[in-house]
Amino acid sequence: MSASKRVAVVGVGTMGCQAAWRLAARGAEVVGYDRFAPGHDRGAAGGETRIFRSAHFEDSRYVPLLQHADGLWEQLQQETGRELRRLTGCLLMGPTAHQQMATVLQSIAEHGLDHEVLDAESLAKRFPQFRIEDGDAAVLDRRAGFIRPELTIQTAARRAEQLGARIHRYTTVREIVPLPNGVEIRTDTGSERFDAAVVSPGPWVNDLLPDLPWEVDVRRLISAWYVPTVDAWSGEERPAFIRTAPTHCYGLPSPDGVSVKLGLSRALHRPAGDPNRLDRTVEPAELEIFTELIGRYLPDLDPDPIRLSVYMEGYTESSRPLVGPLPGAENVVLLAGFSGHGFKLSPAFGDIAADLALDGTSPQPTDFRRD
Repeated sequence: MSASKRVAVVGVGTMGCQAAWRLAARGAEVVGYDRFAPGHDRGAAGGETRIFRSAHFEDSRYVPLLQHADGLWEQLQQETGRELRRLTGCLLMGPTAHQQMATVLQSIAEHGLDHEVLDAESLAKRFPQFRIEDGDAAVLDRRAGFIRPELTIQTAARRAEQLGARIHRYTTVREIVPLPNGVEIRTDTGSERFDAAVVSPGPWVNDLLPDLPWEVDVRRLISAWYVPTVDAWSGEERPAFIRTAPTHCYGLPSPDGVSVKLGLSRALHRPAGDPNRLDRTVEPAELEIFTELIGRYLPDLDPDPIRLSVYMEGYTESSRPLVGPLPGAENVVLLAGFSGHGFKLSPAFGDIAADLALDGTSPQPTDFRRD
């Protein structure tokens, strides 16, 4: 490894802040650029909480990477003294015959994950706030809980700065120009040359990289917060939860105990359009699916939300992330298209980006990513 390399990090959000931290920790000279500032709410990283889990619905090959991220979450908390993550467990629920439930059980069996399988009677007794239907399964992933996204991004960026990184806030990168022995970053105020760049542009990926050979579908997602009408939601165990089918949804009790946040899957989000002109107004018709879900599975929530927020996420066709060098530009490492699965894995992807930018290879398992 050449620890003296100069590395640009374009976009200091979910992935960029972690890449900056891991690069700076390894002695690289790091310069970050963000069109806003770390911790802003205009991309995908807002909403107070995100889920961390060890079991995986989509592909059991993610589990080793989740375990690597798990260790880095602990390390970042220890280095900064901030509680960025709290392990409360996560309930994974859905039809037993559904492929995603089968994958969860496969990932648990393959990797010996700490879990419980709950039948309907056990679930009703222990977690009366949830309803499941005939043919459903419920699995409690014990090594799971919630992450604080805004605090995490600010904390990781600040830690990178403590280790020597410089971050240009409110500085939009207009162009990334690969060079034979490096890369040039161009902004409205000038240009600067680096040995390598980590590019993590979030929902601006298509604007910044219009010739990208893969499509990233940027969608507008809604988070909605609801107040419980019973005490079950404020009990000793307050796990995050995910339901696979017939409507994929997820939720997290708020850290202050006042409300429960609900979110939906990709298919239920509409296209975001221009990421610089995101429509943040939520129309009443857009809440109908939330109301139906509450009535069917979460009847102890008041169906009128107390808070609504709108964010953006980038999805690939395969739902696999774009992680690795740009074609024809080995010095430019792309992190994009995490398809709603990225935040819990962000320290691991930041570490992989640091590996690729400094060494050109990574020991972490990445064979499942989109090449």
